[in-house]
Amino acid sequence: MYKIYCLNPIANIGLNLFSDQYMVIDRFTEANGVLVRSANVHELELPPALEAIARAGAGVNNIPIDICTEKGIVVFNTPGANANGVKEIVLTALLLASRDIIGGVNWVSANKENPDLAKLVEKNKAKFAGTEIKGKKLGVIGLGAIGILVANAANKLDMQVYGYDPYISVDAAWKLSKHIKPSKSLEEIYRECDFITVHVPLTDSTKGMFNQETFVLMKDGVNILNFSRDLLVKDEDMISALKSGKVHRYVTDFPNPAISTAEGVISIPHLGASTSESEDNCSVMAVKQLMDYLENGSIKNSVNYPDCDMGICHQAGRIAINHKNIPNMLGQLTTALAQENFNISDLINKSKGQWAYTLIDIEAPVTPQIMEKLRSIKGVSRVRIIKQWQSD
Repeated sequence: MYKIYCLNPIANIGLNLFSDQYMVIDRFTEANGVLVRSANVHELELPPALEAIARAGAGVNNIPIDICTEKGIVVFNTPGANANGVKEIVLTALLLASRDIIGGVNWVSANKENPDLAKLVEKNKAKFAGTEIKGKKLGVIGLGAIGILVANAANKLDMQVYGYDPYISVDAAWKLSKHIKPSKSLEEIYRECDFITVHVPLTDSTKGMFNQETFVLMKDGVNILNFSRDLLVKDEDMISALKSGKVHRYVTDFPNPAISTAEGVISIPHLGASTSESEDNCSVMAVKQLMDYLENGSIKNSVNYPDCDMGICHQAGRIAINHKNIPNMLGQLTTALAQENFNISDLINKSKGQWAYTLIDIEAPVTPQIMEKLRSIKGVSRVRIIKQWQSD
């Protein structure tokens, strides 16, 4: 029986996928698998039985990745599951930045009880006039699941779209419209575009990428959209750029007291993926990945271990091993099995940076002796018996 704990409410459409092999419990300390959205896992002591954490969303900065990796705990996320929801709010942000809709709505709210409201509208509506997005240049930084949808949708709205992503995958490139202009540098995006939207993870290289130096390169009156991570933008530099007119509008999904009070800022309370459809998609994807890992040892969309899949085991047993990516590790694992007279029927070994993952199918039932022998190998962080199936 696999024990699952939910750190946040998870959509039932995903939880209902669990078979009778699973029990959703209310004690984190006993969990084999954890489902989480935004809860801070850094503050929790990870239980010894915990084998995997599935994040129902893309960002994993609320999870202690390094500690999990050292303990052999696989961390999953759900890239692309909420992409359409974010795409739609980015399109909304384009219109909010170009047309002072919010200012107009607030003005009506303040004057709604005035009996001459209709006449006042005609006199004051010019204050909220804006521009159209048709024909304007949009720079999309990051062409992952979200960035591609944004770029293609903006192209259909007759915007001139520039895309920048030096690490774009082959699959992503196939999905990108042929009308998107590929940019070879961020400088081209900054220099050419009237609107810039960013869809990259927060890393050492992207932190503070919108700053005083990069604002200098941009057009006067540029509009910047941030539905990715708050720390991609240096708030004090953004406030200065807004005051000078270098930036016309800054639309952010990450409000804080400093940035939200600045003139020209539209702060949204982190609603990018807050749709029932996105929550359902993330829940289903997270649960399926968690089940496949616990039952079969398969890994897909892990942020700390490599993708690895051998399907369902039809031999007497399967062993999953999380270990460091060091020379002769695979040799040590197979030697240990041979010394205990185990015949290997299938094996797969994958690596991701400093860590690796190995699945081994064997033709005899797993014994406590071989498990202990594998665990004793230096560099091995976890050894797990996958549920055993008999041959057909």
